[in-house]
Parts: sequence; structure tokens; C-alpha cells
Amino acid sequence: MIQLNGIHKVYDDGFQALKDITLTFEEGKINVLIGPSGCGKTTTMKLLNRLTNYTEGQILIDDKDIKQVNPIELRRQMGYVIQNIGLFPHMTIYDNVATVPKLLKWDKQKIKQKVDDLLRMVNLDPEVYRNRYPAELSGGQQQRIGVIRALAAEPSTILMDEPFSALDPISREQLQDELVRLQKEINKTIVFVTHDMDEAIKIADQIIIMKSGQVVQKGSPQEILANPANDFVKEFIGEERLGSALPSVEKLMTKQLFTVYQSDSVEKAIEHMVMYQMKEIPVTDHDGKYMGMLDLFTAMNQSDKSIHALLDHNRKTVALNAGSEQLIADNLFETYDTLGVVSEDNTLVGVIKREQLLHTLQHFYELKRGGQ
Repeated sequence: MIQLNGIHKVYDDGFQALKDITLTFEEGKINVLIGPSGCGKTTTMKLLNRLTNYTEGQILIDDKDIKQVNPIELRRQMGYVIQNIGLFPHMTIYDNVATVPKLLKWDKQKIKQKVDDLLRMVNLDPEVYRNRYPAELSGGQQQRIGVIRALAAEPSTILMDEPFSALDPISREQLQDELVRLQKEINKTIVFVTHDMDEAIKIADQIIIMKSGQVVQKGSPQEILANPANDFVKEFIGEERLGSALPSVEKLMTKQLFTVYQSDSVEKAIEHMVMYQMKEIPVTDHDGKYMGMLDLFTAMNQSDKSIHALLDHNRKTVALNAGSEQLIADNLFETYDTLGVVSEDNTLVGVIKREQLLHTLQHFYELKRGGQ
């Protein structure tokens, strides 16, 4: 995990590039820094491998202050991918990818195996491409080599500074897809700088929007599209993109809950469901932790049993921080009418009903079609 605490950066001429940046780059996620030119996004990234130093504050990587780490050692522990790729033109693809493992004095057979594995990972046949030179590859192929060279020494963190911006639109889109696919396999902490909002939305787990050296908003693409923090964010995202966001799970759910405790009687649960016209009711313990869902017909047919014995313990729940797209993709409402929404500690915070979700989706797609 990478943590920036109260970071300031002031240049010798007095220009303050960064102002009190406090951030966490999530482990195993693609964290995208984005904002207009001069906002501080590239400066923020270059602090992480000490290509530039901060004036005030602290940066921790896995709880270790980076100022206590030798800069050369720090850089060898990180992959770095830049816009102009930076492949060595006089070296073969094999030697380019093997650069850092050789510096680390890896065994020759281990290096060869690693290079071949990485080439296959980006769909480049080692037998075909291993001994070629950069000039013999297309721009998209060269950028793939740039990416796997950053992965060769198995770093936990990859820094990517507008790596795809110089490519044609088709190659760029292919590499964005490739990065998202690769991340599912390699599970690295990626810090990715871009000025392209569409790219950020497509690849990011976390987007950090910057302006004038400060963080304006951070969150998942879904959260930012659904809840832009201010007019600057709205303008930067663009009206056409704002209309593409489904409501968050928090906005979809009903927070006013009618629940029963697992220790209550079945008769009490039936009374509640009849009184509030509910087909089923969520059950919690006395600390508010979600225990399961009890449906009315089961309760009426087996009223002699305890609530615990009648609970549907296997029913899935919805995480409060889940995206609506995931809710739909998982098809959770195919079987059930109501699902509990839970926080990270399994506290019940709301429910989502199938009818409510369908109504929201209908309204959303009507808006997308211009009301037609």
C-alpha cells in the first residue's frame, strides 16, 4: 500500500506544485491520476520513485518511509512505463525486457523463462519476437514490450505515465483492454497518469481528479460519475459522460428498515411482515449484523420453529460499495425479491427490492433514449 500524507512540493522559484496531498493508492488496484495540464498529476507520480522530491510531508510504501530507501533500490522495486516507451533501439526485445533482472543478477535460465512468459502474456510469440529489434515492431507492439519490461523484475508497484497517449485510437483501445485483462492476472498496484477521462473511466478502480496541485475528488468511476463533487468535476467529466452512470447502490437502497432480531419469536416476525405488507423481512443480531432473510410463507407454515432455523442463510448480500453494474451483472434478483445491503463489517444498512431496481433501470434507459 502507498500512502501520501500531507505532501507539499515547492520549486526553487517559489511555485507550489502540490498542496497538502493526502492519498492512498489502493493495493492491487489501478489508481488513475487525472486532471488538466499543470495540475500536478505527473509530479505526484514522480514522487513515488524519487525522480523528484517533495518539500513537506511523508510517503510510505508498505509502512516504510521512502526517504529511508536508496533511490536506485527504490526504482528497481518499481516498474515504470512512459509515453515514448523508451526501449533501447540497439538491443533485442529479449535484452530490453531482461534489463532489470540482469541488473539484479538473476539466473540466466530464470530470466529466459520470465521473458518468454511475459511475451506470451501479451500475445507475442517468443520464438517470433524474442530476437527482433524495436524498429521491427509496430507502435502498439513496442508499447506492449514497454509494459512487460516494467513487469519483468516482479515489482509490486507499476508507474505508468500516459503510456498509451501517443498511439493511434485502435492500438490505444486494444492496450487499455490488455491492461485491464493483465491486471486480473498480475494484481499489481498501478499508478496511471492520463489526461483522457474516457481512458480513466475504462481502466480505473480508483480515479483521483486533480486541479492546481490539489485533489478535488477521488473514488471509483461509478462514484464519480454518479456524484461529481463540484462544477469543475462536472465540466471536466463532461455532460455526455455524466448521463452514463447508473445510481449507486447507496442511492438504490431503502434505508428505513423494518427488521427483527434472530432471538425474536416467529410470531413477532409474522406480525411485522403483515403490518408493513412485506413478503420477507431481514434478520439481524442485537449488534445490527445481518443474519439472513425470513420470508412470510415459510414463517406461517413453520411457526413452531425458531427464526434461526427458518433463515435463508445462503442468500447473497450486496456490498454497500458495490457498483450498480455489478449488481445487474451478478443477476442477484433472478431468484429473490429483496436483498440486504451490508457494510464491510456485515452490518445491515439497507435493502434493495427487485421492483425498485427495475423501476430505476426503466427510468435510466428512458433518459438514455431521450425519453422515447
